[in-house]
Amino acid sequence: MEKQTVVVIDFGSQYTQLILRRIRELGFYSELVPYDEKEENITKLQPVAFILSGGPSSVYDGNSPKIPAYVFKSKLPTLGICYGLQVLVHQFGGRVEKSSHREFGPAKLFIKRHVGIFDGLPEEFTVWMSHSDRVEMLPDGFEAIATSENSPCAAIRSIDDRYYGVQFHPEVVHTQNGKEILRNFLEKVAGLRPNWSMQNFAQRMIEELKEKIKDGKVILGLSGGVDSSVVAMLLHRAVPDRFIPIFVDTGLLRKDEGKDVIEQFEAIGMKIHYVDASDKFFNVLDGIEDPEEKRRRIGHMFIDVFYEESMKLKEEFGDIAYLAQGTLYPDVIESKVAERKAGAKIKTHHNVGGLPENMPFETIEPLRYLFKDEVRSLGRELGLPENILGRHPFPGPGLAVRIIGAVDRQSVEILQNADAIFIQELKRWDLYDKVWQAFAVLLPVKSVGVMGDYRTYENVVALRAVTSEDGMTADWAKLPHEFLNHVAKRIVNEVKGINRVVYDITSKPPATIEWE
Repeated sequence: MEKQTVVVIDFGSQYTQLILRRIRELGFYSELVPYDEKEENITKLQPVAFILSGGPSSVYDGNSPKIPAYVFKSKLPTLGICYGLQVLVHQFGGRVEKSSHREFGPAKLFIKRHVGIFDGLPEEFTVWMSHSDRVEMLPDGFEAIATSENSPCAAIRSIDDRYYGVQFHPEVVHTQNGKEILRNFLEKVAGLRPNWSMQNFAQRMIEELKEKIKDGKVILGLSGGVDSSVVAMLLHRAVPDRFIPIFVDTGLLRKDEGKDVIEQFEAIGMKIHYVDASDKFFNVLDGIEDPEEKRRRIGHMFIDVFYEESMKLKEEFGDIAYLAQGTLYPDVIESKVAERKAGAKIKTHHNVGGLPENMPFETIEPLRYLFKDEVRSLGRELGLPENILGRHPFPGPGLAVRIIGAVDRQSVEILQNADAIFIQELKRWDLYDKVWQAFAVLLPVKSVGVMGDYRTYENVVALRAVTSEDGMTADWAKLPHEFLNHVAKRIVNEVKGINRVVYDITSKPPATIEWE
């Protein structure tokens, strides 16, 4: 399939990634590029349309970003959003000025002409505004096609139907008909047909991996999480005889997790290279209570173990040439932003925790253009079971950051047992898929209890369950009281060392989802 791309030019809006999401949801392939990206890199994407994002700048700021010359040279259909509209007007010779009334939040849009992006839409509807400048005079060859109470040019187009601009954000859910506006631009203005689906992406990626990994073997740090599991399935489909997944058991995983992961993947014919490194991890964690120090030591130990095992495999097989990783598109975008702002690229090693730069392997990142929900869709396309695809997020350092204080085998076993009961009952009560993340936390306090005729002085465990869309903000899950009562009774009765269960009812912010 020919790779044709709707190119989104990033001017710094907080909503920019949403534009890509909406375009892909409509069935069109899209990539995000910084406004100062080199033209030769744009040409490689085979652009078929441009979308100019919003941003915090004013067109009259001395260093405000401008639309690159290649956009106008291409003569491709272009849609400007918010700042994208303003800079379009400014560069064509129109006038943008500070508005006496800033528009932030919902506003009523009134359609003047039902052409192009507004074809088939209602006369008026609510949109989401976020701007302090506004268009005061249009350039020659442009007309206003919608207004709002504060914007006489809330939407514009060029008479030749090549350029459109909107002062609002069609990509956010608060804008009614936002998806239809984007669809109209792509299908009716740009004349494009949908070319993006998980099925054709999976087929194309498998073929690309086959082509790339003709010589040598490829290794992967398999954690059992969604991202590394999907990469494993892609490689297993593409080069099953050249693929070696490495599973490092840190001893800090959920109860029976290592065994479950290996059994699941070996059941589909994937041979796992299993490494029990738990002694090494418990040794470096001995007596360490500070959460950042725990993370640092676990990260360094993981690097050492993975490097050591990969070198052993290289010595054994001699032809390991590639290292696969589960880097996702938000990581790539973040790296590009950091590179532009700081002049130094942040290397994001999503699954293997930041590997040494001198590893003698070429990196392969099959998921680098996908968002998390797209990765799950790809996993379904590849036949991964739902219990892997629907798995709640799990911290890289594992249960070490869910044990407040020092970590040892006994505390991990207590937490594993309590956590397993919580997760098991969430699934039994059909609640697991209704929350974003749920887990138990072992607290560094003991409390007095009574069990039978005896007083006890044992550990307290906290249960945490949150609802969220993306993990950036989260609310505590209002789980049924009967459920919490049942789980608490099971934990106290079945987990030796716990005599009290509490439930965390703090949202994010002010708290974080994890306790450490």
